[in-house]
Amino acid sequence: MYVIGTAGHVDHGKSTLVEALTGIDPDRLREEQEREMTIDLGFAWVTLPSGREISIVDVPGHEDFVRNMLAGVGGVDGALLVVAADESVMPQTREHLDVLDLMRVPRGLVALNKIDAVEEPDWADLVEEEVRELLEGTTLEGSPILRVSGVTGQGIPELAAALDAMLDDAPLPSNVERPRLPVDRVFTISGFGTIVTGTLGGGTLAVGDTVAIVPGNLTARVRGMQIHKTSVERAEPGTRLAVNLAGVDRDEIERGQVLCRPGWLRATRLLDAHLEVLGDHRWPIKHNMALEFFAGTARTPARVRILDGDAVTPGGSGWVQLRLRDPVAVQRGDRYVVRMPSPSVTLGGGQVLDAHPRRRHRRHDVEVLDRLAALVDGEPEAVMHHEAGRSLVVSSAAAIRESGLVASEAASALTRLASEDDVVVLDGDADALAEGKDLAISAAARWQDLLARMREALEAFHKANPVRAGMSLEELRNRAHVPTAFWDAVIEGATREGLIAATGSVVALAEHEVGLTEAQQRSVDEAMAAVRAEPFAPPSVSELVDRLGADLLDYLVDGGKLVKLSPSIVLAAEAYDDAEARVVAYLEEHGQVTLGETRDLLDTSRRYAQALLEHMDRVRVTKRVGDARVLRG
Repeated sequence: MYVIGTAGHVDHGKSTLVEALTGIDPDRLREEQEREMTIDLGFAWVTLPSGREISIVDVPGHEDFVRNMLAGVGGVDGALLVVAADESVMPQTREHLDVLDLMRVPRGLVALNKIDAVEEPDWADLVEEEVRELLEGTTLEGSPILRVSGVTGQGIPELAAALDAMLDDAPLPSNVERPRLPVDRVFTISGFGTIVTGTLGGGTLAVGDTVAIVPGNLTARVRGMQIHKTSVERAEPGTRLAVNLAGVDRDEIERGQVLCRPGWLRATRLLDAHLEVLGDHRWPIKHNMALEFFAGTARTPARVRILDGDAVTPGGSGWVQLRLRDPVAVQRGDRYVVRMPSPSVTLGGGQVLDAHPRRRHRRHDVEVLDRLAALVDGEPEAVMHHEAGRSLVVSSAAAIRESGLVASEAASALTRLASEDDVVVLDGDADALAEGKDLAISAAARWQDLLARMREALEAFHKANPVRAGMSLEELRNRAHVPTAFWDAVIEGATREGLIAATGSVVALAEHEVGLTEAQQRSVDEAMAAVRAEPFAPPSVSELVDRLGADLLDYLVDGGKLVKLSPSIVLAAEAYDDAEARVVAYLEEHGQVTLGETRDLLDTSRRYAQALLEHMDRVRVTKRVGDARVLRG
């Protein structure tokens, strides 16, 4: 199903024409009917000669209600531009056409309405020529112009046929399995509860689905749905839809919010965008200028930061960051419009390139400008390269979800980038990406930066601690600023790169070797002999520090020659293995062991037995039950 939006100046007969075409009066408000002027969005539908059913969104033409008009043109598949034949092009004709062009509405028709009010045929010819000139350079350039009358019905059958023909080569609304419905109306019906309406895009919606309402922390259940007053169980993208929601009240939802599946669409107050300024106005858009921002059905005050200059002049374009007063639910690729608050006039618009930039960009940053330029065409490889580089390391599933691309298309793009070494897969390979596995990935430049950071931290550690086997993994993670969730993948990737060697909880540069002096080696040999002389009652940590120094003791622990049971007790590695084996064997035979039984089993003191059992609890060999220990699992 397709959605057509009307456009045109006030009193040019849009609503009358819609009613003549569909038999439905789109002016639903009493005030609209009394004033004979559309104030808010109206809706109708019709079956065209081919049997194709379409929805029509009728928008207000009065300049005071352009904000409402902007809420109606998002997501339309085509436009019906209405121009009164007896008045010709007027201010809102131009502004509405500007909006259609900024929103990249891909196709349209012009209805030269009120043709019955024109007595001179030459006048109609002149108006038609003026309209044709107006369309030049816009997305509607070359659109058919039909002479019609919403009052007499003249040309209405031909208009329906032309709409049919216009949609013959229109692609079906895309299904990327991420449905979203920008809310344009909210109301209640007695016995049913909360109803919202909008144009569904991005995917299908079904009765029983759980939906999120964004912005906000609301979830609801789809109790029922209607398309053109007919109940349906499932709705496809591209349909005008009324959704009955369970679990939310009328006053919790408003125009501008978006219904979607939970977990993928996030609201934002900061976004990167490409901005085009209309060429037929005298006002440039200057850096730090206050504007009104419109996207989907949402609007909010905003302030613009121009990243590549001090202003974008009429007819020009530039790269900007927009800081929004209120959060809006948009994603990469969405079109938007900006207007001057006073005097109220449309200045320009463009495309959202990044709905969630990590930071406020420095102006004139060449790297940022190059990245935005790569995103503007929306090529899958450019988009996925951007998503992979948003953080040091990201989840491939999250990158695909945030991209806004069809999942299979995004995965294919990531696979190509990985095969060309533009993206690094840390815990797998490109084939695993193609199979749909969720892996840790990093843009190549980001990955090299991270490796350099890890090398710098380890080099400094080795220099300060020449006899230590390495740094703890947790200390290195903190210095490298890597989230815990990705740390194992980073270690796997860095090991595969040949940068590091990790043993247990210790990590070192792959080329690092501990070299002891002869005197240090003698001290180590003597200390180890003392430890082995009484394997289950060796010298304390403080005594060993006095013999060796803290660095050499850490060297023995890091190297696996000593096992630290507590801050004050160590065992030789072979003694610990023997002690653990004895305790496990005893447990397998008797089911449990007490502290006293462990002391007798090892012929040691209570202090050493307790340290051993507590260590075995920590490494999850045993667990304490009352005053005894049992084997885990």
